[in-house]
Amino acid sequence: MVLKKRTRGFIFFITISVILVAASSFYLMNWERFLNKGLDLEGGVYVLLEAETTGDEEKDRDAVERAMTIIRSRIDELGVTEPVLQREGERRIRIELPGIEDQAQAMEAIGRTAMLTFQSPDGEVLLTGANLETAHFTRGQYNEPIVTLEFDSEGAQMFAEATQRHLNEPLSIYLDDELVSAPMVQSVITDGNAIITGIPSAEEANTIAMLLRSGALPVDLSELETRSIGPLLGENALGLSFTAGMIGLLLVLVFMVVVYRFAGLVADISLVVYLGLVFLMLSGLNATITLPGLAGLILSIGMAVDANVLIFERIKEEIRDGKTMLTAINSGFDRAFGAILDANITTIIAALVLLFIASGPVRGFAVVLLVGVICSLLAALVLTRFLLRLAARSKMIKSSKYLGIKEA
Repeated sequence: MVLKKRTRGFIFFITISVILVAASSFYLMNWERFLNKGLDLEGGVYVLLEAETTGDEEKDRDAVERAMTIIRSRIDELGVTEPVLQREGERRIRIELPGIEDQAQAMEAIGRTAMLTFQSPDGEVLLTGANLETAHFTRGQYNEPIVTLEFDSEGAQMFAEATQRHLNEPLSIYLDDELVSAPMVQSVITDGNAIITGIPSAEEANTIAMLLRSGALPVDLSELETRSIGPLLGENALGLSFTAGMIGLLLVLVFMVVVYRFAGLVADISLVVYLGLVFLMLSGLNATITLPGLAGLILSIGMAVDANVLIFERIKEEIRDGKTMLTAINSGFDRAFGAILDANITTIIAALVLLFIASGPVRGFAVVLLVGVICSLLAALVLTRFLLRLAARSKMIKSSKYLGIKEA
């Protein structure tokens, strides 16, 4: 009966370890399918804009906030995966668009004011985009690109009056003081629908429709910096970072086995599962991995190993004091718990401060570090303890040498 119990424990230990390591390894090897890559890894466009000031601090602050809302809606229509849109200081807006290589396209969508006006032949503004409900790109009867417009009830009335007053005359349509079309008014339009013709390409028509739907920017934005980051740079950075991380991880895994023998093997299993758990949590948070984020991950790996080292050293002390293996394991974890918790709480506090105060890549570092520390606590205090207790009960740890203790 005892032999069968030990055998069942041994089989359960092997089974649970293989399943956890296999699942975690699969997830780690395919992490790019589950996580978004940041601008520094995937490439794209970086833009820094500055709003013009009016001298009214409260008005300027509100204008920048409204501009960010409009820009965000425009970026969403571009279909950019995980864009970064953050305010820097009082008047600056930082934008990162992973996956976009065309700077001109990005600036066309982001920075254009999109002020729509309908003007009479003598330059009188008859109607603006303020009463515009929606705009869509489509094609005309000759397959030419056009933009269809639909005004609200007030705009429909104003448009009807404008077409009645200027029947058989051209009605000029301006976008940001640029003439895009001057169609001849052939009939009075009372339903509030109009079209913009004379657009050179489908891409331009689609962009105009998108800009009009999102509305005009409430403030002029000047372009301080625009940079394209090629995907080759991102791939090289990712490859080098991944290689460095794998080499470091392999060295750590070997070190733990050499120094702590069977306990080191348990720590290695826990460490692989910990990494899988980190990536699982990051994908659940829809986080974006950047180079600073990878740095935070590597730092948290070191902290995860430190926790296991501290636990094993406490277990060694308990064994030297003459306690049985299972009792030593329980006491070792209990004694190490306070020190591990204190060390990790201070790191969590620092990560939270960075998360709420910093911006950009520093926040990415903080997010990954915070998730990594939490997962390291779970892996060390729950999984490592569970596996060691299971091994001790199954008599898989036959002597203190299995924990790296040299017997006299």
